[in-house]
Amino acid sequence: MEFKVVVSDPESGKSYQREVKDEKASRIAACKVGDEFDGVLVGLVGYTLKITGGSDKAGFPMKKGVQGMKRAMVLMEGGVGYKPKSDVRVRKRVRGEKIAEDIVQINTAVTKKGAKGIEEIFGVPAPKEGDEAPAGASPAEPKKEKKAGKEKK
Repeated sequence: MEFKVVVSDPESGKSYQREVKDEKASRIAACKVGDEFDGVLVGLVGYTLKITGGSDKAGFPMKKGVQGMKRAMVLMEGGVGYKPKSDVRVRKRVRGEKIAEDIVQINTAVTKKGAKGIEEIFGVPAPKEGDEAPAGASPAEPKKEKKAGKEKK
């Protein structure tokens, strides 16, 4: 059993991804959407993570409130798995809220922080001063070159 766990930090707005295998993955598999688990399973000592969703190997999203582990056709007005363009209810296929072996990705959010920062634990380098654009500056656009020769008038 193997999962990709996406850890979202609501304070910084950044997300980090970790693969979880074997025993640690089986401990997460006992959970469902909305449950909290210890961050040690992902390598975050002192953190608590809340499961906010996920998707299976075919890309169907997990939806809180759909009982079980299987895929189901649900009449939806909006929300996870359906973005309506008008006021129409549509049947969409979604995955149940329990984590099964078919789940590939599990989305989580940090509910309790530990002593160390997430970037420090995951080994993500901090951006250097020269790497960031100054505040208020727009990203550099490629300059258009004028062709030599014929010009239309």
